[in-house]
Amino acid sequence: MIRYILVRVGLGAVTIWGVVTAVFLALRAVPGGPAAIILQGGAGGGEANPAAIAALENELGLDRPLVEQYAIYLWDLLRGDLGSSIRYSSPVGEVMAAPFGNTIVLVVIALIIGLVVGIAFGTISGNWSGGVLDRILSGVLSVAVSTPGFVIAIFLALVFGVILGWFPSLGFSPIQDGFGAFLWHAFLPGLALSFGFLAMLGRVTRTSVLAVRREDWVRTARGMGLSRPRVFRRHVFRNAMNPVVTVSGLQLGTLLGATVLVEQVFNWPGVGLTLLNAINGRDYPLVQGIVIVFAIVFIVSNLIVDLLYRFLDPRVEA
Repeated sequence: MIRYILVRVGLGAVTIWGVVTAVFLALRAVPGGPAAIILQGGAGGGEANPAAIAALENELGLDRPLVEQYAIYLWDLLRGDLGSSIRYSSPVGEVMAAPFGNTIVLVVIALIIGLVVGIAFGTISGNWSGGVLDRILSGVLSVAVSTPGFVIAIFLALVFGVILGWFPSLGFSPIQDGFGAFLWHAFLPGLALSFGFLAMLGRVTRTSVLAVRREDWVRTARGMGLSRPRVFRRHVFRNAMNPVVTVSGLQLGTLLGATVLVEQVFNWPGVGLTLLNAINGRDYPLVQGIVIVFAIVFIVSNLIVDLLYRFLDPRVEA
């Protein structure tokens, strides 16, 4: 078990280092250099003043040798320093803090809805496969998994926000103004974010339940006279959850990526919307910081899933 943990932690650390290095090289591979692009305001913004480019390169440390830049870059990251935002003239960590918290709220809402609804739909569909309910639920999951997230977001905002008026269709209420109002504004974006996740989880759960139900030891338990509910609770459900746990962890990165469009539709001030604004504003240090944090969250979540999977199924080898 200890060897398994050490191997997974080591692979996670190497992967994070690879992502960090790729982000570092990508920023410096921009044609003309990042300083010129920033000052031009985009690829078609005209020529920038060479003196201004040199001054900005000096401010960002881009005039130093590449190896020295890389060493400083890694050392700053190890100290938790993601650099300074050009647009906001503040440390990237401070600029990201509030938006990242707002995004985490949406991801948590989406995870809760996806886990509860997706596992429930998949379990019911798999346990009563071939019936009318199975066909209905499978159809719902197929539609949910094939519909783009921004279409679902626009539909929910239009129907439940504009037509029915049950929830705010746009905007944000600070948590200081009341936790209830904050969640009321967050529910629709979180629900929109959850659809693809719950659909994927539901289909995986259904397939896993069907596979476990066909195992010899499950049929033996039924042959011994155990009731169907008892066999399901004691033998089918836990064993069927192993692939579900894996998919849940892998989908966390997808949820984080999907926040960009969902937050734009609902005008939710999260890190996805901040990333979009940073890209449009050519704020490369902020873009770099957000991408690195996204990657670290994704890799760490996969590492946790690996360890949890090993705990659930001791047969897994390092």
